[in-house]
Amino acid sequence: MGQVQSSSYVLWKVKFDVHCWRMAPEIEKISAVTFRVLNMKASVQFYRNVLGMELLYGGEQASFSSLRAIDSESAILNLEQGDAVSRWGRLIFHVTDVDAFWTHLKERGFNPEIPRDASWGERYFHMLDPDGHELSFAQPLQ
Repeated sequence: MGQVQSSSYVLWKVKFDVHCWRMAPEIEKISAVTFRVLNMKASVQFYRNVLGMELLYGGEQASFSSLRAIDSESAILNLEQGDAVSRWGRLIFHVTDVDAFWTHLKERGFNPEIPRDASWGERYFHMLDPDGHELSFAQPLQ
């Protein structure tokens, strides 16, 4: 009878241990970031036409739109119609050539900060989108 209890105990313990020993969950990637915007048309035009992002959902007349950088592994940027909230933080885009991208924005009438090298190994600059959200454009230093 002691052996039966031992077998049952072993089976229970194995089952219990399997369920209790789990790997800690990990964040795999950032799926999306959502900005509230006052003017969907202006925001979609800025992100699609000026920054070259792909429109995945919604559009200029929608109350919710999703865009993504050319890299399909990139996080999605959602735009949600409503009262804009600015100065919350910063969205950082990696670009192939920071100085060329700065020129691209200047030629279209925007006023981004002058690009500079950072101690963490990137060249970058900041600017505000049409709703006042801070954007950063960066590339690794070579």
